[in-house]
Amino acid sequence: MIKLISKLLFLTQGHHRSLVIIIFTFISISGLEVLGTGIIGPFIAIATNPDLIRSNSWLSLAYTKFNFNSDSQFLLALGLIVIAAFYVKAFLSFHAQKSVFQFGYKLKGDLSCKLMKAYLAAPYSFHLNMNSAILIQNITTTTDNVCIGVVMGMLTSVSNLLVTFALMALLVQTNAMALILIAMLAIVMFALSRAMKQSLARWSQDGWQASGEMIRILNHGLGGLKETRVIGCESYFDRQMEQQAAKFATNATLAQGYGNLPRYAIEAFMLTFLVGFILLFVSLNNSGQNLSGVLGIFGLASIRLLPASGNLVSSLNMVRSNTFAVDKLFFDLKNLEQARESARVDRGRSHQKLLSSDRDDRSMSFEHQIILNKLTFAYPNTARQALDDISFAIRKGQSIGIIGKSGSGKTTLVDVILGLFEPHSGDIEVDGISVYEDLRAWQNILGYVPQTIFLTDDTLERNIAFGVPDHLIDRDRLVKAIEMSQLQDVVAQLPDGLGTLVGERGVLLSGGQRQRVGIARVLYHQRQILVFDEATAALDTETEQMVTEATKALSGSNTVIIIAHRLSTIEHCDRIYQIEQGKIIKAGSYKEVVLGQDRSTNSM
Repeated sequence: MIKLISKLLFLTQGHHRSLVIIIFTFISISGLEVLGTGIIGPFIAIATNPDLIRSNSWLSLAYTKFNFNSDSQFLLALGLIVIAAFYVKAFLSFHAQKSVFQFGYKLKGDLSCKLMKAYLAAPYSFHLNMNSAILIQNITTTTDNVCIGVVMGMLTSVSNLLVTFALMALLVQTNAMALILIAMLAIVMFALSRAMKQSLARWSQDGWQASGEMIRILNHGLGGLKETRVIGCESYFDRQMEQQAAKFATNATLAQGYGNLPRYAIEAFMLTFLVGFILLFVSLNNSGQNLSGVLGIFGLASIRLLPASGNLVSSLNMVRSNTFAVDKLFFDLKNLEQARESARVDRGRSHQKLLSSDRDDRSMSFEHQIILNKLTFAYPNTARQALDDISFAIRKGQSIGIIGKSGSGKTTLVDVILGLFEPHSGDIEVDGISVYEDLRAWQNILGYVPQTIFLTDDTLERNIAFGVPDHLIDRDRLVKAIEMSQLQDVVAQLPDGLGTLVGERGVLLSGGQRQRVGIARVLYHQRQILVFDEATAALDTETEQMVTEATKALSGSNTVIIIAHRLSTIEHCDRIYQIEQGKIIKAGSYKEVVLGQDRSTNSM
């Protein structure tokens, strides 16, 4: 329990003050519960036997001290106190419950944002080993398990625990026979809680896993809708979804159904005790203790204990069944936090100037050249070097091409240049300054155009000015980027021009149009160094030629790095590097590297 609380304190950072206020409200409610319920007994007793005012020392003292003139006046005042106590308690209970909901759902929103920020800032290697369905589930569903299942469950447990203890103390004060009730109730609650602890945890976790599988199946089935439709394998995904949906329904039903079982068991037990107590009290009441007053307190207290004790056990069961989600989010956030901390101290680099998910517009100065100096990199758990002693220089305004077979290390080199991977040894320097001294500033002068352009289901304008709020979009820069990427004809043909929705992943645009939108995007953001990672590999020859022409137009004004399978796309490059098994095996002009002509042949 201590470990669970420490993890919750970590996850609820920034909300501890609200927690303290809510708990103090619960304490006030339990006090008012005791006050209102405790006065009920004397009120009923006096109503049936007014002589008790003078025979009871406490009632006699109150009657004398406040100068009451008649028994009826005293009874009226006592009744008003009972009413006021319950009205105040009802008001506080409403606001306390509202505060619990407000706290829980606000925490869910904050945790979802915190996770989103952590995942966006996570090392690239983290995403290579993680299914996006799990990340989506953590942000949308697992936060529910933590905030509603655990946090709100614990707060509800604290509320019901305070009320239960307060009412039990009142019953013991009223009649010592209540100790029997308390002992038996504690045994029943403990036994029910213990018996279902493991099962509830297993059912909840199995349901959570089924929910994650449903998200994964949705991603697969709808993400590859064209292939799914053509192959005709819809039934395959239908069956998978049906299996996981049935698994989720079964486990959720068991968890929710048996989680509420203690409430009904305790209700039956409490009523059994109350009837037995009345019979026993009547048979043993030889002391003259007023039966109506005692039974009034016991009756009202039992009515309040029924939901309080039942909800207490149900809430505790809900907390236990969702603790796995606390571990999941805690370790995710902790591991990502540690990964970022280790990155900050790695190789003695700056603590303040590393990659952050926060938007930062500072840019690295680039006036002369970029030097890749003896870069070495290997993927985790592999012995082979993906990059082995890679060294070359790129002058400002120069266009270079990188070629090689699949698996030769081209894309890995691009990922290192982009700052997604950090080399195990070696460095990248811009005008003599390491890019790792301020990785964000280095990335702010990079533009990346991959083979598959990511487009959001939004307008063409927002896809070009990607990540920029509408009110900050620069119209002049937008128009210039469209012209330089040869996208004017496309904009003119669209029904709403720049305001046209391009569909999910840009499905309403052709492949070549999507590539030119990608080029326009990096141009809008005014990136000095443009990296094209096999950007034309999936295009037909005519469309490839159009994109290549757009790329050529950028040479000289921008520094361009092109990774290519099709050699025609790099014919215009100033220098070509051929990579094989992570090493540069050839370097020179297009004629020297691709056509195999050496310098002496060229000069003849």
